[in-house]
Amino acid sequence: MADFDVFSLESYHYILPEELIAQHPPEVRGTSRLMVLNRHGDGVCPIDAVFDNLPEFLPENALLVVNNSRVVPARLFGSRPRGGKAEMLLLTPPVLLEKSARICTDNADDATIRFEAEAEALLKPGRNIREKDTLDFGELQADVLKKKDFGRHTLRLVWSGSLTDILERAGKLPLPPYIRREQEADDISRYQTLYSRGDKKGSVAAPTAGLHFTGEMRERLLSLGVEWAEVTLHVGYGTFSPVREEDIRRHPMHAEYAEIPPATIEAVRRAKRDGRPVIAVGTTSARTLEGAALACAREGRELFVRDACAAGASSEPCETGWSGWIDIFIYPGFSFRAVDGLVTNFHLPRSSLLMLVSAFAGRERILRAYSHAVEAKYRFFSYGDAMLIR
Repeated sequence: MADFDVFSLESYHYILPEELIAQHPPEVRGTSRLMVLNRHGDGVCPIDAVFDNLPEFLPENALLVVNNSRVVPARLFGSRPRGGKAEMLLLTPPVLLEKSARICTDNADDATIRFEAEAEALLKPGRNIREKDTLDFGELQADVLKKKDFGRHTLRLVWSGSLTDILERAGKLPLPPYIRREQEADDISRYQTLYSRGDKKGSVAAPTAGLHFTGEMRERLLSLGVEWAEVTLHVGYGTFSPVREEDIRRHPMHAEYAEIPPATIEAVRRAKRDGRPVIAVGTTSARTLEGAALACAREGRELFVRDACAAGASSEPCETGWSGWIDIFIYPGFSFRAVDGLVTNFHLPRSSLLMLVSAFAGRERILRAYSHAVEAKYRFFSYGDAMLIR
């Protein structure tokens, strides 16, 4: 296949009947279907299974790496200064805004302590919102500092108390636009993984591969010798921003904040040393591992290799973990350093996530699997079924 085909946006298109887009989660968590796809080999057909069968398809003694970020109800509704409604989807993780917040010096005579921080957000209706406007979202005000492309804006947020508490009280979950309904009571629990952490509130979309996991499944995996480790990636605009460039290599990825604790770095190192596979649960976990590994490689060190001689570069024992902003865009031709397998959902046509799984297993193999999924009437996208690529 010629390079220009691999890098063409149209090469990642497929036909999906709208009725296969899951509008609700399965009635019981963990009862989704599971497609098992071998990453290598010729002419191997996907295996149709159910998610409860996942342990029997995982390689022996695998290490599962999950994303423990929690989705925040970051969709707020308010008003514009000249009248009319305003809608905001906060893109900057609130946990980071609270860390960087300054005491607001406006209205110094006011006894209430207020905080301010600069943030990125999507605003609607974009054409009716101007720079220097102040938008009122009740307990939260937003001064529009700069308008950007595709509805994105730079804002100065002002609030008192806890920003995350304000969002929990007033916000709605940012359900994806292909879920054509408003938030329902069930979404509050079902659009979160069971292992998301209260101190990791920062995602504007769920790491959806993790939605299938139950406490019982985790215990089964641990009892079978499957190791469990966690990373944090606060899922941001880069996950759902459409690829608009015909040559996908020109697509700008937006940065997302990620953290890898020392225990997870050591777990991946042990797995690599022992020849055990590292299975990323979700594309967010994969981007975290690969983004951090690539960032370290650019500094002349291998994050997930302990032995400096084996790495051919400096590699110190990890004591502080890794954290930073990553804007990694994974498409065919990418060399994976950490991930050997992937649990994921089915992704949108022409999306950067479809390009990621195509880089991992091959574009033609993935599109054949997706064609099979359509014929077999799998459920697609966030509340849909799962795939194991091994």
